[in-house]
Amino acid sequence: MITTLIYAFLTLDDTLAIFVAQYGELVYALLFAVIFVETGLVIFPFLPGDSLLFIAGTLAAATTLNAHIVVILLVGAAVLGDSVNYMIGRKIGEKVYTWRDSRFFKRAYLYRTQMFYDKYGSATIIIARFVPIVRTFAPFLAGVVAMPYPRFLIFNIVGGTLWVCSLVYLGYFFGNIPFIKDNLSFFVIGIVFVSIIPIIVTYFKERRNKNLPETK
Repeated sequence: MITTLIYAFLTLDDTLAIFVAQYGELVYALLFAVIFVETGLVIFPFLPGDSLLFIAGTLAAATTLNAHIVVILLVGAAVLGDSVNYMIGRKIGEKVYTWRDSRFFKRAYLYRTQMFYDKYGSATIIIARFVPIVRTFAPFLAGVVAMPYPRFLIFNIVGGTLWVCSLVYLGYFFGNIPFIKDNLSFFVIGIVFVSIIPIIVTYFKERRNKNLPETK
């Protein structure tokens, strides 16, 4: 199963291209659904986000997809998804900290997201858009701690717009350069790697702090 998921991820551009060829404008609905679920349901943090937006941009440049329609729809999906995630967190409240780890939920992700809030405050809602996993947990945690919704919504709209526009248009303008197009899988992996750097840095900082001797 893991091998299948990795293969599907690495061939995401081909998969979407085939979908466009067979189903045409239905791909808009597919893209909307994936972005909405990835941002709106805390149990799906591993769905493609950054890579999907970039590839959607490359497809818009090479097929009948309209890049501007893609951007408008996916900004809507991202903002709506975060709002739903916020409402779920608001409903569940702090009892989420008592949940046991499962296949679909890890408390470690919740605590790492809390560290982002401790460092960046409400701007985490914007910054988290570009960080996998944290992107899914940030609006959920905002609801858990009862951040005022009007304040959350402002950061939600700004973050969602910046995230979608930057990656879709990046794919649209650069994705069909021959060298990038021929090595698209490597560029997608690179985008994912760059986006998880904050998580890697946080992980090693946690390990370093644990190894430091306690001062009395």
